[in-house]
Amino acid sequence: MVHNAYDTFELLSDCDSKIESVESYGSKILLGCSDGSLRIYAAPPPPPTELRKEPYTLEKNLKSFAKRPVVAMQVVESKGLLIALSESITIHGLPNFEAITVINKAKGANLFCWDDNRGYLCFARQKRVCLFKHDGDFLHLPLLLAPPLVVSLPSGELLLGKENIGVLVDQNRKLIPDGRICWSEAPIEVVIQMPYVIALLPRFVEIRSLRGPYPLIQTVVLRNVRHIHQRNNCVILALENSVYALFPVPLGAQIVQLAASGNFDEALSLCKLLPPEDSSLRAAKESSIHIRYAHYLFDNQSYEEAMEHFLASQVEITYVLSLYPSIILPKTSIVHEPEKLVDISGDDLNLSRGSSAVSDDTEHSPTSHSLDPDENATLESKKMSHNMLMALIKFLQKKRIIVIEKATAEVTEEVVSNAVGHNFVSHNNNRFKKTSKGHGSIPISSRAREIASILDTTLLQALLVTGQPLLAEELLKGLNYCDLKISEEILQEGSYHIALLELYKCNSMHREALKLVHKLVEESKSCGSDISLRFKPETMIEYLKPLCGTDPILVLEFSMHVLENCPTQTIELFLSGDIPAEMVNAYLKQHAPSMQAIYLEALHATNEDAITGSLQDELVNIHLSEVLNWHADLTSEKKWDEKVYSSKRKKLLSTLESLSTYHPDALLRRLPPNTLYEERAVLLGKMKQHELALSLYVHKLQAPELALSYCDRVYESIPTPSVKSPDNIYLMLLQIYLNPRKSTYNFEKKITNLLAPKKPTISRANSKLSKTRNRGSKKVAAIEIAEDTKASLSRTNSFSKSDVDEDEFIEEGDTSIMVDDVLHLLSHRWDRINGAIALKILPNETKLQNLLPFLGPLLRKSSEMYRNCSVIKRLRQSENLQVKDELYEKRKVVLEIMGDDHCSLCHKKIGTSVFAVYPNGRTLVHFVCFKDSQSMKVVAKGSPLKRNFNIEKLHNW
Repeated sequence: MVHNAYDTFELLSDCDSKIESVESYGSKILLGCSDGSLRIYAAPPPPPTELRKEPYTLEKNLKSFAKRPVVAMQVVESKGLLIALSESITIHGLPNFEAITVINKAKGANLFCWDDNRGYLCFARQKRVCLFKHDGDFLHLPLLLAPPLVVSLPSGELLLGKENIGVLVDQNRKLIPDGRICWSEAPIEVVIQMPYVIALLPRFVEIRSLRGPYPLIQTVVLRNVRHIHQRNNCVILALENSVYALFPVPLGAQIVQLAASGNFDEALSLCKLLPPEDSSLRAAKESSIHIRYAHYLFDNQSYEEAMEHFLASQVEITYVLSLYPSIILPKTSIVHEPEKLVDISGDDLNLSRGSSAVSDDTEHSPTSHSLDPDENATLESKKMSHNMLMALIKFLQKKRIIVIEKATAEVTEEVVSNAVGHNFVSHNNNRFKKTSKGHGSIPISSRAREIASILDTTLLQALLVTGQPLLAEELLKGLNYCDLKISEEILQEGSYHIALLELYKCNSMHREALKLVHKLVEESKSCGSDISLRFKPETMIEYLKPLCGTDPILVLEFSMHVLENCPTQTIELFLSGDIPAEMVNAYLKQHAPSMQAIYLEALHATNEDAITGSLQDELVNIHLSEVLNWHADLTSEKKWDEKVYSSKRKKLLSTLESLSTYHPDALLRRLPPNTLYEERAVLLGKMKQHELALSLYVHKLQAPELALSYCDRVYESIPTPSVKSPDNIYLMLLQIYLNPRKSTYNFEKKITNLLAPKKPTISRANSKLSKTRNRGSKKVAAIEIAEDTKASLSRTNSFSKSDVDEDEFIEEGDTSIMVDDVLHLLSHRWDRINGAIALKILPNETKLQNLLPFLGPLLRKSSEMYRNCSVIKRLRQSENLQVKDELYEKRKVVLEIMGDDHCSLCHKKIGTSVFAVYPNGRTLVHFVCFKDSQSMKVVAKGSPLKRNFNIEKLHNW
């Protein structure tokens, strides 16, 4: 016997006749006796509503109730009937017990049953089952085969019995797995009173649980029990001359008995049967039982099951962690001591300084028979320690989801509270002064974060000790509340570098993390350990990428460690991040000058708009310095050649041509005299000194093809180039070809003036000029206009005077005109040169035959243009005639004015007045009204206010 589920009480004794059947009606007990009488027993007054633990006395004896023994009875309170089985089945009325009807076909029946829901009466006779339906009267239904024992459960399932075996069948007539009840003997009768099944056996009454595996709960030893009857609050047992009742023990007392005896599963199942109004009592009892059960399992080394019950008890984490005294916990105000601690030595649970060797020893340990007793005990303790920690890990992982959610909600609440506080301060400072003291005295609770810190710190230690560093790394990668100091110490001593790196990262300790990465990268160069090989310079670059926008100084500082080994990736890091280009350039200039040009070139190649004027100056000066050093070396060796292009010089020229916002005048002063003419020409071009640049290409470099390509670039860079422009770049080159001596002289003079430092007198002249402007702005404006007009006239006439300049040039020296280059220019760029001006400045002795490549396409293009313009002119004239013809046709329209025609504007009759007709041919208006409307439109166009007024007036009309 596990515990007492029922208390036995004798309700009556010393019955005169042998009891054959028993039934209850209200608070009364009905006994069917062997002499055919019906004896009615009642409790002492006042009469109760249910049976109670009191002696019952005889109230009435119906001697002529039946002719033979009453072997079975059943009260049908819903219909006010008493069904009695004696010689046959007789139906009696209640409460007077008068006979209503007799079912003659039930003669010889030995058992019956009533289904109150459907009104079926079923009885067994000669191994057959007969059914009658009550519908005012009892109607017979077909016969069925009778099973040995059938009992229905409240859930709708059936308990089928044969001999001492009972099986459960669901509502679909399928056998329930593991639904097998083994009685001590074959039961005579079975009743169900949840959560127990009570069976009447030949020698005693057996009570079993209806929860698998259907254990024996209690045995009631009573001799000669004839019948068993179920009531709401008890079970009635009928003996030969007495009646007993089994009253259920209160669930609370049963739960206490089961927990005291160590039957925790059964106690927990009974807790679920407590009524809903006792929910708080139920939760308290379940929690207490779970805790006691968990301690019991923990003592018996069933650690995982123990943790499941700790989890179900909703106990605090610190309560469970006190079973692990070697766990290092963060400082907290939350303290729980369990009722019973497991006595484990420090060697068995060396968690604070443990390593993955525990799991390794467990997996690869030798057999126990080859070990000494002491070594075997040590191994078993390690296994126990490992199992304990694995169970703890599962417990913490299941608790972690809810704990982290609470901690996150607490952080969110604090952030919102701070934000609301700041807004409150900004809106009402005076009010805040009154209430801030109260707000400061009630800080937001940090209990959830303390619990989360304890949980994560413990989980990290357990994962490391059980040899699961990868799971520890995953823990640190996500949201966690690991205690920084404890975790850092453990990870450092255990050399868990990756986990330590994740710890620094999640706590935003980027400097410490980068120092660790740099240390490991340096170690990887000297040693070849597995952990060191995982850390390469690329690892630091990947770590630095997210920091570009938040801490650019830190990125620049630690990028210097990998710049030498991974220059390309480091430059890409600078370009892809949000670090200002000026900051990167300044840092590289100070710490890595050799990489400055590479960075600026990559920046320009990636985004031309990102490199500003100052950065362009830096880049060009770097390349120029390299070329100047190269030039100095070759000059000292007397190997310099202007037509030699090294990679450095090509890069300089490409940079000078591609960039546009640097300061060419400063670079021009750095160039040595009488050398590097092509670089000088590019700089002069950037300064818009096209004549000087072309002179260099023609006279110094003697490269007409470079001069021509220069002209092409300038011409194509103009948004709307015009052939007739007096500043045509090709005409400028043409004059240089025609006047080589003069252009050389002008070049030397202008370049001297260009490189000369500016005199301070210019500022004085500017100040005087400003004073003059202040005195008479109108006169100055007139003078400036006159000078501009004069300059434009001189520019247009300069080409007409070229003949005189040519003669002067010929007289000055023996330099010949570059006729071939002139003809080449005219023949290849005829469409970009003003032909009239070109013919004026050509020498008189130029042969017309040589000008055919120039004049031929030029004249063809002019003729084609003339023809096109003539065609367009004719087309427009024709279109004009068509419009006039259409106008004449419109004016030929005849309109008849009737006497009732009105003006559409003034709504008066037209009569004999002058009128106008709109183009639709139907709208008539007075000519005066039409004229007034036209004048109003003109006024409306001039003034918005008038326009609105006139439009409103027209609408009113």
